[in-house]
Amino acid sequence: MVKRVGVAILGLGVVGGGTYQTLVEHRDFYLKTQQVDISVEKVLDLNLERLKALGVPQEAIAKNIEEVLADPNVDIVVETIGGIGVAKTFVTAALRAAKTVVTSNKELICKFSHELEKIAKHNHCGLYYEASCVGGVPIIRTLLDGVQANHIQSMMGIVNGTTNYILTKMTYEGADYAEVLKEAQKLGYAEANPTADVDGYDSMYKLSILSSMAFHTKIPYTKIFREGISAVNVKDIAYGREFGYTLKLLAIGKNTDKGIEVRVHPTFIPSTHPLASVNDSFNAVYLTGDAVDDVMLYGRGAGALPTASAVVSDVIYAATHTDIKYSTFKNNATAENNVKFVSDFESAYYIRLSVEDKAGVLAKITGIFGKCGISIVQITQKSGAEDGERVPLVVITHKTKENAAKNAASKINASGIGTVEAVIRVEE
Repeated sequence: MVKRVGVAILGLGVVGGGTYQTLVEHRDFYLKTQQVDISVEKVLDLNLERLKALGVPQEAIAKNIEEVLADPNVDIVVETIGGIGVAKTFVTAALRAAKTVVTSNKELICKFSHELEKIAKHNHCGLYYEASCVGGVPIIRTLLDGVQANHIQSMMGIVNGTTNYILTKMTYEGADYAEVLKEAQKLGYAEANPTADVDGYDSMYKLSILSSMAFHTKIPYTKIFREGISAVNVKDIAYGREFGYTLKLLAIGKNTDKGIEVRVHPTFIPSTHPLASVNDSFNAVYLTGDAVDDVMLYGRGAGALPTASAVVSDVIYAATHTDIKYSTFKNNATAENNVKFVSDFESAYYIRLSVEDKAGVLAKITGIFGKCGISIVQITQKSGAEDGERVPLVVITHKTKENAAKNAASKINASGIGTVEAVIRVEE
């Protein structure tokens, strides 16, 4: 027997427009393969020209959210507005009206899923958000329904297409950060205000969602160490490649005996690592489970149709499953009291210094590292003066604590014999 399901879409921008297009064009395909007839009953968007361009019939255009929620034919509400203002108001209203919600809004889910899920449970409706993380890559469905046999030990992901595009250009074309950012904005890969992407907020929200699911405990975004790419220098990328490393902005989560590490920052990884070959606006997540070992998911991290693929996947899942799945952990605003977070995490480090080109300097530098308990793997003086009589010195350390690396950098800067120009964490 064919099941009929009505959908409303709130916001017909890039993702909403792609969702509308996919649902309309594939309606017969879903009827044939999924035995469900999904119809777009209502759309809500203030831009009438956009609705006209997409071919939305007049009778499907809603004047306000009340009209959407009052329609008995609407079973699922898709939110693709973005942000945490009107989107939160509309999603809350939809859940209170016992409508299942599908959203692509990572900031909303990251900051308010605990509130929204409570309302959904009370009203016996679903809250789905596959499209909130990593575009068309089915990472959330994999965590829920693919690798649930495992204790997930770690995850590393390239989860932001804008920063990956910028770092790819800097790596292979030797272009300056500011120059590539302007190009990315011109091409539409970066917003006019790129802060959310380049300063790591977007990746931080996604890591909060994904690590909570992977480790089955709430990981608030406030517990995540965050550092963006705006200070990355193209010369460090070039020096790193000489050591066999590629630079990526990684979202990293580790569930260790000492506690949970969650961090977002530029990271050198071996150029042989599968994530090193993920370029341009593509995304990937690399998982390690105790049974499955390593798994990597790769694909388009953004865009109208790739993200719409994830939205519609949730719509179909909600339409074809009577049992509703909620979080596998206590989804509160804060972490549980018994969960430990590791802030002084361990990593290897790439450190570039500008030092005086004279006898005895190298011994003093290595002496400072030694007093801070840091063991050096390799130290290389690069040719050519950087600033008058100063020359670049690049150090690769063994694994050490974050605070030890910061302490060494502070002592070197205070010594008068050198200046730390760059500190980049290294994951082997």
